[in-house]
Amino acid sequence: MIRVGIGYDSHRFTEGRPLVLGGVTIPHERGLQGHSDADAVAHALIDAMLGAAAAGDIGQLFPDDDPRWKDADSMELLSSAQSVVRDRGYALAHADLTIITEQPRLRTHLPAMAASLTRRLGTQPDAVSLKAKSNEGMGFIGRGEGIAVIAIATLEAR
Repeated sequence: MIRVGIGYDSHRFTEGRPLVLGGVTIPHERGLQGHSDADAVAHALIDAMLGAAAAGDIGQLFPDDDPRWKDADSMELLSSAQSVVRDRGYALAHADLTIITEQPRLRTHLPAMAASLTRRLGTQPDAVSLKAKSNEGMGFIGRGEGIAVIAIATLEAR
């Protein structure tokens, strides 16, 4: 059996934090605001995987009002979500993610992010696809206020 889930996450930029996307620290003058490390790539993928497994969402698994998750490493959260998916009898077959931001330009960082995600998930190198797009100057992303990520996860029954 094949199942598909969609995930979405967005975070505002803020001063004084590193920009972490897909487990990779990206050189930029601002990071993302959030209860954890605000890795929007990992968060969107978590939601896509949990959705495909009918296992809720990131807020149910790691509530942002729980102090245990303050400044948490989102790649650790991704590993925990993968365990939930595995316990429900599924394995990640493929993930496709689109990162939407005006700045920084991410094209050169996409291979490192994909490698980080596939290492963490224990998947084949081609099991994660990442793309970066701008919002052509429109909306909160176009004004440089934040980043959004859309993810699709395909799970296979184990």
